[in-house]
Amino acid sequence: MESYGELLKKAREEKNLDLDRISREVSIEKRFLEGLENEDSGVFPGEAYLAGFLRNYSNYLELDTEYVLKLYKNKQIQESSVPEGLYVNHSKKSFPFFIIPVALVVIVIAVVGILLFTRNKKEVESNVVVSSGMQKRQYELDDTKFIQRVYKGDQLMIPTENNGKIILTVRDTLSSFGIDTPSGVYYVELSEESEIDINGDNVSDMIVYVSDISSTDETRGAEINVLLRHGLSREVTAVVDDEIPFASEIKSKHPQKVILEDNRAYPFTINASFRGPCLFRDKVDNADSVEGYFNRGDVFTATPHNGIRLWISNNNTVKFTIIADSKSFDLDIGVAGQVFVEDIKWIKDTDGKYKLVVIELD
Repeated sequence: MESYGELLKKAREEKNLDLDRISREVSIEKRFLEGLENEDSGVFPGEAYLAGFLRNYSNYLELDTEYVLKLYKNKQIQESSVPEGLYVNHSKKSFPFFIIPVALVVIVIAVVGILLFTRNKKEVESNVVVSSGMQKRQYELDDTKFIQRVYKGDQLMIPTENNGKIILTVRDTLSSFGIDTPSGVYYVELSEESEIDINGDNVSDMIVYVSDISSTDETRGAEINVLLRHGLSREVTAVVDDEIPFASEIKSKHPQKVILEDNRAYPFTINASFRGPCLFRDKVDNADSVEGYFNRGDVFTATPHNGIRLWISNNNTVKFTIIADSKSFDLDIGVAGQVFVEDIKWIKDTDGKYKLVVIELD
């Protein structure tokens, strides 16, 4: 009989995938993936977990999931112990022929019982990822994007510049993602990107995006993307006033779009969330430009002091939000398929006001 474990391993190796990568992408711990390939049921907390993980793993490898589950169930039936009483003690005494039909009846009852038990749990097995009874986990965040399926009670630990840590606790994973912070409870809906002020200083400290959550089963957890702002762990330097140009010095045939006007200039935050593939380059203040390729679900954040220049290969794939003076401003710049270069920066006007503007460059 074909082995479901060998089938999984062969499909993975044909796709040239390693278990660490798959663990990150399907949110199943590596030890459970190894348990499936080795057909080691002892590493799983229960049968429902094994079957649920097996369904998710086979779907990921694009196998015939029902066939893989059938192989697992057949193996399970074969390894089931024979009920006590079915063993016949052979002796020289006359053999009671009624034992044969009784044994057959008992076997049929045992097989039917297993099949009914499996069928009743099918709904749970199809979607189970981790039960709420499993050990709560802690994750320490850094400057890289954090992508993980988390569960109620899990904790996110954020380092600060004084070597202390801020601890955030997952409160809710049913319908919407809820998280406890020192400044209060925040909720984020499915496919929503939310700015969160962790320490109550009216400045956004991190961006949370929810890519998957169940409306009926909180034990499935929530898959989230988290990106920390740099300002949480180190001080923000002041705006360099001498580097802010006057409006008359701006050379562009395109009209300026004013985001904000104030009596002073100060650091602002720009967030970009990507709806599709995009080649993206940025230059913050006087730093060197940085280029990268972003995919759907990726996010970018920066906190310029004076300004930022952006190069974008396809504007339709990016949504921009500016946060300044504790206010958020959505930017609607460019059209689908457009390749463009934009400056977002402070300028001085003739009336002494400072303006945060968007300038399209040729």
